[in-house]
Amino acid sequence: MYAIVEIAGQQFKIQKGRSIYTHRLEGDVDAALASDKVKVLLVDNEGSISIGAPTVAGATVSAKIVEHLKGEKVIVFKKKRRKGYKKKNGHRQYLTKVLIEDITI
Repeated sequence: MYAIVEIAGQQFKIQKGRSIYTHRLEGDVDAALASDKVKVLLVDNEGSISIGAPTVAGATVSAKIVEHLKGEKVIVFKKKRRKGYKKKNGHRQYLTKVLIEDITI
């Protein structure tokens, strides 16, 4: 059983017991993720697919916040040839690790 959900403006394919990394969410560690922040768009239950318009009626996902962390460093390098212009910058995205506990229809 899997579902396609929208959390914080991003779509994820989730399954029970798996973790996902999403943009930083409000909430404490080990707190349940609010059900209004998770929109269930599609549910596949052993071959029977339910597609929402825009969300699947009655489908809920229970999840909890495991930890807040920072992602891998991304190097941003800008250069203009023959002008002597070089600029190097780095960025680390703030992330939240979310554990999917259960998917119900």
